[in-house]
Amino acid sequence: MKRLALLAWTLLALAACKHKPASPQTHDDDSLKVVQAHYVEPQEVSSKQIVDSAGNEDDLDQYADYYIVVADTGKNYYALRDTMLKLHDTTGIAIDTMGRYYNKKKDLIMVPEDDEDDVIAGDYYPRRGPSQTLSLEYLNTYTSDADPKMMALVRGIYEDKASADKALRLLPWRKAFVFKGKVYVGCLH
Repeated sequence: MKRLALLAWTLLALAACKHKPASPQTHDDDSLKVVQAHYVEPQEVSSKQIVDSAGNEDDLDQYADYYIVVADTGKNYYALRDTMLKLHDTTGIAIDTMGRYYNKKKDLIMVPEDDEDDVIAGDYYPRRGPSQTLSLEYLNTYTSDADPKMMALVRGIYEDKASADKALRLLPWRKAFVFKGKVYVGCLH
């Protein structure tokens, strides 16, 4: 009986790790108008900065090096959402909310409470893999020195610097920047 219970628990845990948000829509960057954008030198994240909530270093193989392109930052969700919608309207870059919304009462960008994955339901689930869509994220997901409530209008997450630099140049915002971050790609529970 114990073996059966252990097997069932293990299968549930593995299934929860495989939860993936809806596939983002992609947009062909070549069709966008090229404009000047402000460039910030990528910031390296040292292994000393990667610690879990108990203060222990996580296994570095649970992280991926990605280039994150940020169009704007701020602590006002609605202002950033308006900026995201304007950017979508002017450039045609797709928006992927991953089904999340802002819960004013919780002051949180979150997955709906009734999401089929009860591990992430009612909580923030970050965008963690390469994509070329707009979304609103917490900046500290990608860099450890950000305020926990600082939100970022993410333009895309890229595996290589050249693609990130190209996406940055296509943004009409002078506030836009790109940086190299260590993104946690392991299980989030």
